[in-house]
Amino acid sequence: MIIKKAEFIVSNSQVSQCPQTHEAEYAFIGRSNVGKSSLINMLTGKNGLAKTSATPGKTMLINHFRINDEWYIVDLPGYGFAKRSKKDQDKLVEMIYSYILQREQMVNLFLLIDSRHEPQKIDLEFMEWLGENAIPFSIIFTKADKLSKSKLNTNVAAYLNALKEQWEELPPHFITSSETRLGREDVLNYIESINQNL
Repeated sequence: MIIKKAEFIVSNSQVSQCPQTHEAEYAFIGRSNVGKSSLINMLTGKNGLAKTSATPGKTMLINHFRINDEWYIVDLPGYGFAKRSKKDQDKLVEMIYSYILQREQMVNLFLLIDSRHEPQKIDLEFMEWLGENAIPFSIIFTKADKLSKSKLNTNVAAYLNALKEQWEELPPHFITSSETRLGREDVLNYIESINQNL
């Protein structure tokens, strides 16, 4: 897939305020500091499209980006360790869950996992919740350039093995690096294949 056009459309805090279109949406989510904004910028080829920050957990809203005037990338708030009050955390959880459960236009959720870390309980529990609610999702392992190839393979295998304890069939997964653009074509081709089947 070639991305000719990528533009920011709207940010909001309510799923009811999301764009009133029937176009497919691909949502991206992950723990704070997983490299979500950098990945979206790498995929679209536009460096400043999603705002990257040195402070984890800066995305506090549902952000819609329209791609090729045909479909959307949706940047969801991260979850996890960002320094937020309990009230703010609860508000974000409600926003994320209401989008995932209610937004009919969302055809796939990309869950980002930092490939440098061991399987994290919070990620595994989130995937379990996605499975219980029959949400179509794929895994994107980020920051592959930060590891040796053998360590990367070991970490990815550890995650997939942890998933096999709960899942009969594993979700699709991709290995990416925003620095080297590794995995860009794989993810975009996957999106294109879903679009063609809609």
